[in-house]
Amino acid sequence: MDLIKFHVDGTEDERLDSYLASRIENLSRNYIQGLIKEGLVLVNDQGCKARYRVKKGDYIQLKLPIEKHEDPIAENLPLDIIYEDEYIAIVNKPIGMVVHPAPGNPSGTLVNALLYHMDSLYYGSDILRPGIVHRLDKDTSGLLVVAKNEDAYKSLIQQLKNRSVKRIYMTLVHGDLDLDEGTINAPIGRHPVDRKRMAVRNETGKEAITHFKVLERFKQFNLLEVSLVTGRTHQIRVHMAYINHPIVGDCIYSKRKNEFGLKSQLLHAKKLGIVHPKTGKYMECESELPLKFKEVLELLRKRNR
Repeated sequence: MDLIKFHVDGTEDERLDSYLASRIENLSRNYIQGLIKEGLVLVNDQGCKARYRVKKGDYIQLKLPIEKHEDPIAENLPLDIIYEDEYIAIVNKPIGMVVHPAPGNPSGTLVNALLYHMDSLYYGSDILRPGIVHRLDKDTSGLLVVAKNEDAYKSLIQQLKNRSVKRIYMTLVHGDLDLDEGTINAPIGRHPVDRKRMAVRNETGKEAITHFKVLERFKQFNLLEVSLVTGRTHQIRVHMAYINHPIVGDCIYSKRKNEFGLKSQLLHAKKLGIVHPKTGKYMECESELPLKFKEVLELLRKRNR
């Protein structure tokens, strides 16, 4: 059993199953409900029902059974392919899609879609992640590069290690930043209490560097262009919360009011630049912001008039 722990530090007033599903990226709400029925979820060391309302101070423990992995299956899911050849593909991942299968979430992932639409993918040591070189959070949209053979995979991994991959994001954050541009250099590691959450950890964290530039200022919000030097889990989300400008719609790292009724954070991987593994030439792709992101920006622009 894999034990996951949470200390509730906010006034959540949210159903237990919904609370856990929003904070454990690869587990569906239905799967969590099954764990609750089996007595594998405890609140303050007591069993409870899925409808239990989580409150500040609650201590939650979830025991996750270790499942035998099976090869992911191809599924005819919509896939926005920006570029493809015999070596790589660059795809635009939608909001709400998990990158690869995991316990409780065996289907409906980007990998399932890739297996259907691609003629080949590189299988490394992890059978659940064919072609996957890097990831995006479930509720982050945007560009990902996929490896279709071993040479391409090794080249792309090396580029990531060398920090030569260009990764530009767009995000909307709370508050008005003092600077037009800047750099956040703060190490990131596992949260000391919540294992599924990341945090700035000055003593034990790994180096994490994020550059940002203000593109547009609104009342109480800023639109940013963000570029990554490193690629830590949840890096942009953690860093923006760390400087007290959390991403709008982020239910994990922001406690600000969700006035737009968002179900995901407004964070989009807009631009991706790599050296092609075969030709050696630099190439760059871009993708449009998701519709909901555009709608929020238009609303804020109307307010500014």
